[in-house]
Amino acid sequence: MRLIIPVVTLLFSSCMGIPDGVKPVENFDLERYEGKWYEIARLDHRFERGLEQVTAEYQLRDDGSVKVINRGYSTKDSEWKEATGKARFVDDETTGHLKVSFFGPFYGSYVIFGLDAEDYQYAFVTGASKSYLWFLSRTPEVDDEVMDKFLQLSDSLGYSTDELIFVNHTPEMES
Repeated sequence: MRLIIPVVTLLFSSCMGIPDGVKPVENFDLERYEGKWYEIARLDHRFERGLEQVTAEYQLRDDGSVKVINRGYSTKDSEWKEATGKARFVDDETTGHLKVSFFGPFYGSYVIFGLDAEDYQYAFVTGASKSYLWFLSRTPEVDDEVMDKFLQLSDSLGYSTDELIFVNHTPEMES
């Protein structure tokens, strides 16, 4: 039993970690972050495999937590998939580091390390390790300058940008 508690504590704390060299944004404003975001690019994971038209929506709840709705179109199944979760700040509410859960008591790290601080039009997000990476935007398309900024920063931090999936946002699939 003395071994189990430290191992479980380490396991859960590592899920809330921040990858080496990555720093969460400061002066974060959740009210400005609320709303719908389009996934522009991501590293592959089984929970999003085969999905296009991926969006994430964030809604502040009365208890201070955040409702998270992830949605994407499965090309294999020809249907929309949706997952609803919740998020909470790990530290203070002005640091872009949250913990997100889609599966009961199990949380994963959600670290915003790049953000359009002026207009909240794009965000660069990672998880607890460098195998998680997302580029989110308020619009389904971004200009080359913002894409280059994402690729350069992510590459300089050690992410496998050559493995990125660029998400299709074909209007015909909207619903």
